[in-house]
Amino acid sequence: MRRASVAQLFEVNRAALQLRHVAGRLDSFLSVSDNRVWPADLVGHLNMIHPNRLQILGEAEFAWARRQSREKLDLHMMDLFAATPPGMIVADDCEVPELFRRACDEAGVPVMASPLESARIIDVLRAYLSRKLAERVSLHGVFMDVLGVGVLITGDSGAGKSELALELISRGHGLVADDVVEISRVAAGVLEGRCPDMLKDFLEVRGLGILNIRTIFGETACRRKMKLKLIAHLQRRTGAQNEPLRLALDDEDTQDVLGVPVRRVVLPVAAGRNLSVLLEAAVRNTILQLRGIDSTQEFVQRQRDVLDQDDPYDR
Repeated sequence: MRRASVAQLFEVNRAALQLRHVAGRLDSFLSVSDNRVWPADLVGHLNMIHPNRLQILGEAEFAWARRQSREKLDLHMMDLFAATPPGMIVADDCEVPELFRRACDEAGVPVMASPLESARIIDVLRAYLSRKLAERVSLHGVFMDVLGVGVLITGDSGAGKSELALELISRGHGLVADDVVEISRVAAGVLEGRCPDMLKDFLEVRGLGILNIRTIFGETACRRKMKLKLIAHLQRRTGAQNEPLRLALDDEDTQDVLGVPVRRVVLPVAAGRNLSVLLEAAVRNTILQLRGIDSTQEFVQRQRDVLDQDDPYDR
């Protein structure tokens, strides 16, 4: 189960949303126990069908309440408080009725208020919860920004991941994380990689020790986060391994990360191979593939067109 404290939500978003604490205690939690429940669904407009949400009440909700009879309104309030919602936010600079305030105090439901419009509050909190409660996994490797694409460099110990990262940094690319990369699924099909706070800006290179990349190469050499689009695996060949296919005609190689397929390329490590140039070429090819341009299939189609001609050289 992944949980987020309402008190922490209040403190983190207090300035941006101009929140103030009105009633109840901020000791409740928003939780996700099922992968089918998206964290962004934990906040929304007042909804009796989903009482476990952080309920947002704006001018429309209070206008509806004013049109209801006292008996009907009391019944709705009893049903809502019976589900123990994690909290409520009164938006649109609406005045919090004293009756509502007392009822929330008695039920132990925290109430916050903001002068901002309800739609804006929901957008901000959904983005916050999507990251706070996202599924996470830690992967081993070096995470880089190469030509604006998030690339995770993996491989066995001693394969040259850090040396390749250092060369890429010297060519103008950026470091996100070394050794441990925290990957979060922040949206459907979207993976975001960050560096643990303790390891930020540092890269360990054999023979040189631990380097502070930001200090050595400047502010532009480091990135705070990137979206993972490509995994580049460095593979040292042994005598027992077969020669990699020079023309891969099968479906693209992918690796599953938190249920999201990520493109994967294998770069054989050998003396004399310029891995930084190869990786840059792999990234450029990935960008083309994301745009729907596949060089391999284009080459295969060109061969088929030639074979389909009766006399391809009679021109």
